[in-house]
Amino acid sequence: MSKPIVAVVGRPNVGKSTFFNKVTGKKISIVENMPGVTRDRIYCDAEWCGKEFTLIDTGGIELKSQDEMWVHIKKQAEIAIETADVIIFMCDIKGGLTAADSDVASILRKSNKPIVLAVNKLDNYNEMLLMEYYELGLGVPFGISCEQGKGLGDLLDEVCSNFEEIESTEESECLKIAIVGKPNAGKSSLTNRLLGYDRTIVSNISGTTRDAIDTPFEYNGQKYILIDTAGIRKKKAVNEDVEYYSVVRALGAIRRADVCLAVIDSVEGLTEQDVKILGYIHEQGKPSLVIMNKWDAVEKDAYTVEEFKKKLNCDLAFMDYFKALFVSAKTGQRTEKIFNAVNEVYQNSQKRITTGMLNDVINDAVRATEPPTKNGRRLKIYYAVQDGVQPPTFVIFVNSQDLMHFSYKRFLENTLRNTFDFTGTPIRIFVREKTEE
Repeated sequence: MSKPIVAVVGRPNVGKSTFFNKVTGKKISIVENMPGVTRDRIYCDAEWCGKEFTLIDTGGIELKSQDEMWVHIKKQAEIAIETADVIIFMCDIKGGLTAADSDVASILRKSNKPIVLAVNKLDNYNEMLLMEYYELGLGVPFGISCEQGKGLGDLLDEVCSNFEEIESTEESECLKIAIVGKPNAGKSSLTNRLLGYDRTIVSNISGTTRDAIDTPFEYNGQKYILIDTAGIRKKKAVNEDVEYYSVVRALGAIRRADVCLAVIDSVEGLTEQDVKILGYIHEQGKPSLVIMNKWDAVEKDAYTVEEFKKKLNCDLAFMDYFKALFVSAKTGQRTEKIFNAVNEVYQNSQKRITTGMLNDVINDAVRATEPPTKNGRRLKIYYAVQDGVQPPTFVIFVNSQDLMHFSYKRFLENTLRNTFDFTGTPIRIFVREKTEE
């Protein structure tokens, strides 16, 4: 069973993200002195006095605003409320009790969930300042200061007192999939399509997703964590602090993922920035899929697919192991193939080759194509071993590293790829000198 889920809700700018970061001990949720920064639901595991739970940070709820973005944020907060086991309703002592607080409290009461009322920014505790919050009918208000960490212990004690004994699920059992790409390539649409419901905000507004959003789920008996990320733009185009940290989180999502889905806008085609993103995935040694999204919007004839593949082969020559899928998150076209492909490239990244078989292949390659010479000396390859997985890593022992020309090293890599299926994953080959005995 999963861990208890605790959602933190309230109107904008009351300190929900500061509380989220303080409790989790990680600066995952963006904190800015401006409303509307947190737009989607941000998840992170936390622990208090031996009790583990999942904390959700939500966007500020503006019930009366008809602005498209605030409507989306409200919808995300409502989903968090629906999925939560316990709700922390946060208010702001500096703003005082407002009509907006009362409206949100009315919605929360209808959820029939345990609600813990927190009044933030009470830097100097004064119980009399909390009296008006009893009017909300949510029980005893807990005065806290997220910035100073005051009162958080009592608040978390109350939250945890509502937990049933729920067996936690280890994240290590889950396959983590990061969905990355440029802004407006369809990453959130693809996330929602794969999950089967609106997990993240989908909008034509570039930069809608600003945080890396983790969603655990299960498909065909396999546990996954899907990570939707902010669009990664060129450095010179990133001019807001909020967007800068969003890009940092997106790159961090690549580093912690088991498999990366690089989402490309098929209508726009593969761009320089797409290649840079894929290059970063390659450098991190992550198995990946190239997802050509919006395929439904591409004008096609009998040669279109081959022309796209030719372009990909040319621009992605540095990672010619790539596996591409042509899909439409909007219509669902071929998206059912993604999970099988994810499992395939992940398994390839974990593949181990026995030392005997590995050396048989290397020896056959050496007999077929003689090693290079330099200044009258010929490269001698003594033996090879596999040193690790994710990505598959091989060490070749030779008489001199200087004699291993990059082209011959590339030849050996191609030999391994032609013999063993490493589709979708990089492999690493290191060369070490060994004195001949």
